[in-house]
Amino acid sequence: MPPEPADAFGPPIDDLQRLWTPHRMVYIGGQDKPVDASVGQCPFCRIPAGDDERGLVVARGRNCYAVLNLYPYNGGHLMLLPYRHVSDYTDLTDAETDELAAMTKTAIDVLRQVYAPAGFNLGMNQGEVAGAGIAAHLHQHVVPRWLGDANFLPIVGRTKALPELLADTRARLAAAWPQGGA
Repeated sequence: MPPEPADAFGPPIDDLQRLWTPHRMVYIGGQDKPVDASVGQCPFCRIPAGDDERGLVVARGRNCYAVLNLYPYNGGHLMLLPYRHVSDYTDLTDAETDELAAMTKTAIDVLRQVYAPAGFNLGMNQGEVAGAGIAAHLHQHVVPRWLGDANFLPIVGRTKALPELLADTRARLAAAWPQGGA
C-alpha cells in the first residue's frame, strides 16, 4: 500500500499503515465493564456461581475455568481464568498457574477438534493500559484463527461475522472438553 496521503494536518510522520477501527470505541469507552474492581462487581467472579449455559462456561477445573468471550474476536474465542479474584500473573498460586497452563493446552486441543482452526492467538493483557477490559481479574485469551478471518466487515460495516450463536459454540466445546481433565 502506498503511504497515507497528506491531509489538512500535514504529511504522515512515518511509513506505518493505519487500520482505523472506530467501532472499538464502545469497548474502549467501558461498555459493560464493572463500575469498580471489587469482587462483588466482577463478572468473572459472578459467572462461576451461576448456570454454565447462561454464563457461557465451557469447562471447570479445581482452580480455573474456561468461558466464552461475550465479545469474541472470532468464533470459539475462549478465556481461561482462575476462580480467585487476582489481577497479576505473578500472584497466581502454583496450582492456579499449572491448571491455567493445562487448560490452555486442552482449549487448543478442543478447538482444533471442533473447529479445525489454522492457528491461535494466545495472550493476557495485564492492566487497563495493556488492554485488559476487566483488569482486576486475570484472564487468558485463546482465539482460534483461520486464513481470511480478518476482513472488511468490522471496519466498513461495523459488523463481526460469527458463524454460530454463542450458546451453540458453548455446547459444542463443552461436549468435546475431556471430563475430569484440565
